[in-house]
Amino acid sequence: MSAPSVGIDDFSVYIPQLYLSIEQLAKRRDIPYAKLNKGLGLEQMAVADAREDAATMAANAVLDLMHKNDIDPCTVGRIYLGTESALDGSKPTATYVLDMLQDHFADAYGPNCFLHCDVVDLTFACIGGVDALQNTLEWTAAREGRTGIVVTSDSAKYELGSTGEYTQGAGAVAMLVKRDPRLLTIDPDFGVATRPAHDFFKPKRRVSKQSIIREVINLLPDLSAEDYQLDQLEDQLNLGLEVNGVLDCNERYITLHKDTPVFDGPYSTEAYQARIREALIDYRRRRGTRAGSLTDDYAGLAFHLPYAYQARRMFSELFMEELKARQEWMEFIERNDLDVPCADDYEDREQYIAKCGEFLRAVTKTDEYGRFVERYIAPGEWASARVGNLYAGSVFLSIVSTLEAALTGDRELSGSSLLVFAYGSGSKAKVFSAEVGNGWREVAEDFDLRARLDSREEIDYPTYEQLHRCGLDRNVAGQCEGGFFLADVHDRSEGHEGVRHYGYAASVMA
Repeated sequence: MSAPSVGIDDFSVYIPQLYLSIEQLAKRRDIPYAKLNKGLGLEQMAVADAREDAATMAANAVLDLMHKNDIDPCTVGRIYLGTESALDGSKPTATYVLDMLQDHFADAYGPNCFLHCDVVDLTFACIGGVDALQNTLEWTAAREGRTGIVVTSDSAKYELGSTGEYTQGAGAVAMLVKRDPRLLTIDPDFGVATRPAHDFFKPKRRVSKQSIIREVINLLPDLSAEDYQLDQLEDQLNLGLEVNGVLDCNERYITLHKDTPVFDGPYSTEAYQARIREALIDYRRRRGTRAGSLTDDYAGLAFHLPYAYQARRMFSELFMEELKARQEWMEFIERNDLDVPCADDYEDREQYIAKCGEFLRAVTKTDEYGRFVERYIAPGEWASARVGNLYAGSVFLSIVSTLEAALTGDRELSGSSLLVFAYGSGSKAKVFSAEVGNGWREVAEDFDLRARLDSREEIDYPTYEQLHRCGLDRNVAGQCEGGFFLADVHDRSEGHEGVRHYGYAASVMA
């Protein structure tokens, strides 16, 4: 028996109603706008409103997907969430998503309409959504009649003034996974490459109680931590059995979690470049194919994009390998008068590596590479330029961007394939192909991604900073399309500290 075709039948993308222009941010940070716009491809940054989080964005994306496809919630077997913006260290964010959806559909389908729906969070930095998709594809293929939903939801947040700040973004992408999909049939062979790395991570940060108290005292006017018996105070906080506050707990240290990461940009780029190359090699091994046929076998390439021009800036090495496999490399370097560095000419390995980097940058400036980018990579970039990094959703936004670009450009994709390059820091890459179905145009016409981005509300820099510092309690956006929102979070005095409650509004007011 041949394996059933499974894949993505439809996408829904939810992007917050607010955005900050990169030009505004560049002025405030004294960075030349051209460096961010022409160099990295950045135009706008999606900003989550005060009462938005990973759960509301995911729920809004799934709700739109279900309404578009008239899905009976009782038929949905699973909702798997890929995220690195989880709201709890134990309770899956997907349970909050399910709670919102269940409340929404209860009147029409009953309060137990999602009772038998399996939910879970999958986290591996920016590749967690692809892990959720691969898992759900296999589950869908195993038995006829199964319908699954995969959703990614993240808010990419960096410290103010950091080198990652201008790549921020927020949003969710939901996809309907089923047999005989109208949109994309996914090849079950996934190439994978995994190597542990600390290129980007969000650690549990251990801080002593004494250091917290000392810092607070030193911030107060005319006081010094030396005036207090901190050792005695710390003993008092550590030895009791009752827990009456954050500091008055049983442990000597406080564990903190921040939404902003510890990261090394250049190292992460190196890891990204190495992992996708290794995953591509593994994919070709599994498929029994060789280098040299990339432009013949695929109509487009979709990538995880930490910033819009990431792929075009780092794909030159694989482009070079393709030319070598096609026996076109020597003609290419002669035609473009390129000087290929030789390791024997350098005693210092670091100098040789730097020269190789300069050479690959020279490759990206050739006309041939420019034409390759415009046809195979650029169609997947435009949405990222206007949204920013979606972490787990970024690679799927690139796919949606590619399909909508083909639709508006009247390019026929039926029967052709896209090659998808996913990456997650830590680090892992996966490469897989997706064949475009004959019904793709009808599905893609309902994406309306460009129109949705055009309808957003621009905010000024002070408002952005207030939102970034979590200094606002009410939404900034004016009246807009309805959706889910965060109603409240229990504090210690209310009991069940940290419990989150959500609501739904037909239209959202500031």
